[in-house]
Amino acid sequence: MKVKQHTIKKQVELSGVGLHTGVVSNMTFLPAPPNHGIKFQRVDLEGRPTVDADCDLVVDVSRGTTLEQNGARVYTVEHVLAALVGLEIDNVLIQLDGPEPPIMDGSSIQFIEVLEDAGFEEQNALRRFFEVQESIQYKDPAREVEMVALPTDNYRVTVMVDYNSPVLGSQHASITDISQFKPEIASCRTFCFLHELEMLYNSNLIKGGDLNNAIVVVDRVVEKEELAHLAKMFNKQSVEVKKEGILNNVDLRYRNEPARHKLLDVVGDLALVGRPLKAQILAARPGHAANVAFAKKIKRAMEKAGASHIPHYDPKLPPVMDINQISNILPHRYPFQLIDKIIYLDETVVAGVKNVTMNEPFFMGHFPGNPVMPGVLQVEAMAQTGGILVLSTVDDPENYWTYFLGIENCKFRKMVLPGDTLIFKCELLAPIRRGIAKMRGEAYVGNTLVCEAVMTASITRKDA
Repeated sequence: MKVKQHTIKKQVELSGVGLHTGVVSNMTFLPAPPNHGIKFQRVDLEGRPTVDADCDLVVDVSRGTTLEQNGARVYTVEHVLAALVGLEIDNVLIQLDGPEPPIMDGSSIQFIEVLEDAGFEEQNALRRFFEVQESIQYKDPAREVEMVALPTDNYRVTVMVDYNSPVLGSQHASITDISQFKPEIASCRTFCFLHELEMLYNSNLIKGGDLNNAIVVVDRVVEKEELAHLAKMFNKQSVEVKKEGILNNVDLRYRNEPARHKLLDVVGDLALVGRPLKAQILAARPGHAANVAFAKKIKRAMEKAGASHIPHYDPKLPPVMDINQISNILPHRYPFQLIDKIIYLDETVVAGVKNVTMNEPFFMGHFPGNPVMPGVLQVEAMAQTGGILVLSTVDDPENYWTYFLGIENCKFRKMVLPGDTLIFKCELLAPIRRGIAKMRGEAYVGNTLVCEAVMTASITRKDA
């Protein structure tokens, strides 16, 4: 799995009809900054409102997953989201001039192809995985649905379906790594049973349905009169039942294509948790309603596990900058180089790490027998973290100095002791002007705020 966040390199677009609304939409994928996440934007509506890819915003699960926010709805988002998860794209803005992404061929493969054409860009931010630590379960006894997330160090999904159909029978599909999504799952198309078609049509759904973008499973004897009626419904000269029990379709791409598509839907709907997952997902008879309900349970567990505004530090992941890269930018050296790693960096925010050990030279005198990290050095370490942010705005940071100009509202909340890992976060409060930067700094040990201050610094060329 990718360690750092990714977006796309350039804008790409595609067009097509929506499966349920029948409205032709143009869909544009645009690059987005770190921690932006996946957002939809209805550019056809006044104010161009955005809709976050968030399970708490789901308002309908009738044969697809519908989101609503800021007075705007986006229908049938799951196939697009599955493509983004399968490619491990974290940050993108999806603009739509209609209510629903194009259904294309009923799978995710055409979204993947256009996104691959855009290319991928690695960003200076680590992915914020949610690692499932204990079993998370969802059950719907009435529909015989069971879903569970189990701990593992990657993303695995297994789906079992059983429709009591002589055509489909029991099927299962699985991936053991998200890299298998494109070759094994992405091209698998949506499907329904023949007996559902009339109901969906009369319910004002599948207005954009076509026998080229959905598999129709025929699980009973069909008379010629009904076939003629179906041909008229789909504006076809004629339709027929193939020997495999499939209505007038191209051949199945896989023997278990329906089960693989259900896995695709699970991946797309669970994207609404909002963070990449490290979990083993087992799903029996899943559907959109169950997927979304399960996503909400996972999100509640994620929220309980920690506050999202505190920088996430996973020591198993490589940093954005290691100590050697930091030394190439900051002029500080032992014993005053106080930052070990940079774990996040964008245009306005930086996060760094300091591992506090008993071997720190300042513990020899502060205080012998009761070692406590001096507050002024906490502020200095925070300032060095902020210095990385300021110096990252110039092309040749090695030719600049950064100097303190002021400290405001500095508070020390808790003692920092040997063995603690300090996480620093600095955020610009305004754009840097004339070499002057003002930022808010915070220091955490775990989820506890230990120090905070508003700092002003200047950036000056060494040859000035």
